[in-house]
Amino acid sequence: MGNIGFRIRKHFERVDPVIVKEFQGIATANIGDVMGRLWAMDHTIKPIGQRGIHLVGSAFTVRTHPSDNLLVHKAMDLAQPGDVIVIDAFGDMGNAILGEIMCHYAKTKGISGYVVDGPVRDIEGIAKMGFPVFSKGVSPRGPYKEGPGEINMTISCGNVPVEPGDLIVGDGDGVMVVPKEEAAIVLEKAKAQERQEGAIIQSIYEGKWDRSWVDDCLNQKGCTILD
Repeated sequence: MGNIGFRIRKHFERVDPVIVKEFQGIATANIGDVMGRLWAMDHTIKPIGQRGIHLVGSAFTVRTHPSDNLLVHKAMDLAQPGDVIVIDAFGDMGNAILGEIMCHYAKTKGISGYVVDGPVRDIEGIAKMGFPVFSKGVSPRGPYKEGPGEINMTISCGNVPVEPGDLIVGDGDGVMVVPKEEAAIVLEKAKAQERQEGAIIQSIYEGKWDRSWVDDCLNQKGCTILD
C-alpha cells in the first residue's frame, strides 16, 4: 500500500459483536488485571465531563496531524455502528481535534464514542448529550482541515498500540485496549475476575476474609517488623 502518511483503509476485521456485547459493564480494572496490568492507556486519557460512563466497541483508527481533523471527518463517514473512533494526534495539546458538532454526527451514525490522544472542546455540550468521549484534555483552539493522515492503520494512543478492530473498553478509570484475537479469552478471564472479587467482598462483610497472606508475603520478602 503506497502513499504512506496519507492513506485510507476501508475494510478490516472486527471483534464478534456477541463478544463486544458481553464486555458491556465489565470494569477496565478487571480487564487490566487479567492482561498482566498492561494494555491500559496512559492516565491522561480520561472521560470528558461524565460519570458512570462505559464505552465498548471495535477500534476504528485514525492518525492525524496534531492540529488537523480532516481524516477524523472522513472516519466518521466510514465507521460502522458500534465502532469507537480512536485518534492518534501524537498527544499534542495545541488544537482540539473534535467538538460537540462532531459528537452529534457520530451519535446519529451509531458510533459508540471517541478516544483522542490530544484535546477536544465543547466539553459542556458533550457532557450534556451523554456521548462517550475520552481525551487527553481540552482546548478552545479549533483544528485545521488540510491533512495529511491515515485511517485504519496501526496507531499509538495513550502509549498503547492499537490495531484496527481491537476491542476498546473505557470507564471512569480509563481505557483498555484488548487485541482482537485475544478478546474471547480476555472476556472469559475478566468475568472470572469479577466473580472472584465479588466473593472477596462478600467475605469481607461476613468477617471471613483471610488476611494471613499479607504477613506470609512480607516474611518471604525478608521484611523486619519491629514492636
